[in-house]
Amino acid sequence: MNSSPQNAAANTALQAAPSLPSAPPKAAPRRSRLPGRFARLPELAGRNFLPLGLFARLPLAMLTVGTLTLVTAVSHSYAIGGLAAGAVGIGSALGAPVLGSLADRSGQRPVLLVAAAVNAVTVIALLVAAYLTPDFNAPTDAIAILVTAFLAGASCPQVGPMARVRWMALTTRNLNTRNSNAGAGANAPGPGSVASSRADLDTALSYEGTADEITFVLGPALVGILASLVAPWLPLALAAVLTATLVPAFAVHPSQLAVVPAKRKARADVGSVHAEQKSSARSLAWLKVAVPVLAMVCMGTFFGATQNALSAFSAQFATAEIAGLMYSVMGLSSAVAALSVAYWPQRFGLAIRWLLAAAAMTAFSLLLFLPAGIWPMVIVLLVLGIPVGPVMVTVFSIGGVVAPAGRMATVMTALASGIVAGTALGAYLAGQLAQTQGPAAAFVVSTVASGALLVLGAVAGLVLRRRPATQH
Repeated sequence: MNSSPQNAAANTALQAAPSLPSAPPKAAPRRSRLPGRFARLPELAGRNFLPLGLFARLPLAMLTVGTLTLVTAVSHSYAIGGLAAGAVGIGSALGAPVLGSLADRSGQRPVLLVAAAVNAVTVIALLVAAYLTPDFNAPTDAIAILVTAFLAGASCPQVGPMARVRWMALTTRNLNTRNSNAGAGANAPGPGSVASSRADLDTALSYEGTADEITFVLGPALVGILASLVAPWLPLALAAVLTATLVPAFAVHPSQLAVVPAKRKARADVGSVHAEQKSSARSLAWLKVAVPVLAMVCMGTFFGATQNALSAFSAQFATAEIAGLMYSVMGLSSAVAALSVAYWPQRFGLAIRWLLAAAAMTAFSLLLFLPAGIWPMVIVLLVLGIPVGPVMVTVFSIGGVVAPAGRMATVMTALASGIVAGTALGAYLAGQLAQTQGPAAAFVVSTVASGALLVLGAVAGLVLRRRPATQH
């Protein structure tokens, strides 16, 4: 079973990874308190990497909701607040792949350090613009707010995607060392083998999926608590402080040494007769990348549609504000399920895993049409979240397999941008349907997005059947 096309593609990607520099000197390792396979993660990246990577991505989770809360409070206009939040989302969707491409070429450390400084300044500028705007009689009066909101989104450091890139490099380091020392024996079971590296990567990406879910539940909740109990400016001020302190610490963490920038890699065969073939291979590789990126757009559409549909649904029984709490239930079960992926048998290839989880997600999304009250909907959301985490973990894994050599950060940030863009699309479509036809019609968008994920999972199976050519 381990010789499936999906595993073959993953193994080829692991073996084709570039030789990485030796790890920086470490103190004598201590026994990790993490359970099971997760105890391996501190051994790979260092004990402080997990909490640092978790909290350094919190400002991104606070930025959109914090901007919506602040601008709505000072302008007394939901429309202007929504425009400002939309500007953050558009900026993030456009800026993230740019930051990823820069990180691929110049390294994560300088890009993250500059992004952290720029983002902290632009968030403070957003606060100043919000309180210095004299009136809000029309959306054009808030042009300074919209510009600074866009810049804040575009410059927000992409800690989650960068962390995934580091895990992909760290989990192949022992494999590359073994390959250079043992030749064909690298595929033998044991530390440094393809199987153990694949298991380590699955575990790391499972953790990353859970970290994303935790921060995107914790971030909005923290914004709500601080804004209601203290002042609407406090969440964004805290986000700026966290960005200015935690992101630089993440940027200089020794784990960044495992990621080799593309400009430092040897370039060969420039101008050779094979140049045209290589160009064609790169084009095909980017077409393969489009599959997981489209999947993340569908995932974001599912998220945005479900959020808006829940707002309309909850307004029938209580108030629209409790929709966020209901939505967090799905995030909770999704986070736990994402952790479970580390223990799934490796005989389930990536495409099979995607198909199974997406099929369950599509089937469970039909349950959204059944509840006639708040608590039945909470139970449905708890069940619906179970396949969501595994789908996200798997799509990120496939993104790593099909990413062109030296473009891992670009692909990871493009996947994150897909979620942002899809969330905006889903929120818009579901909002229009909820306004005119009610919440049941809005839930149709969630079901269609789940079905599209299932179709793309089948396409991913075809993509992974072909062993990727060696990247140059």
